[in-house]
Amino acid sequence: MKQCNMLSLISLTVLLASVNAKFYTDCGSKLASVQDMTVSGCSPDAKECVLKRNSNATFSIDFTPAADTKTLETVVHGIIMDLPVPFPLPQPDACKDSGISCPLKAGQPAKYKTTLPVLRSYPKVRVNVKWELQNEKGEDLVCLLIPARIN
Repeated sequence: MKQCNMLSLISLTVLLASVNAKFYTDCGSKLASVQDMTVSGCSPDAKECVLKRNSNATFSIDFTPAADTKTLETVVHGIIMDLPVPFPLPQPDACKDSGISCPLKAGQPAKYKTTLPVLRSYPKVRVNVKWELQNEKGEDLVCLLIPARIN
């Protein structure tokens, strides 16, 4: 009987750990708390996101600013062999076409969402995507690192 209870407890612990698993890591969200992040086609328990060339990927971030923010800019880098390579965005102003209205108020949850083209010309490579949302002073509200593979 005790072995059955112990096995149930271990199974429950593994299940809870996998439910809380995240494919991304926080790399310095200083002025906001991140509640969730999703990338289309990426499972929350995946080791890396697969970004298919010649398609679009939708990124969504739920966060709560800790300070009032007048503006918000999206900055994205692909980190390959520890070298950050700037990634051009169709709309770097995170206050436009992303579901966010600026200014942002401290303590009020926000949901950022954008679609990013993954061009056919991109090489097939493993990359860490560094996704930042920065205020008017260039400070990170949100900084997330997403392991990905362009396929």
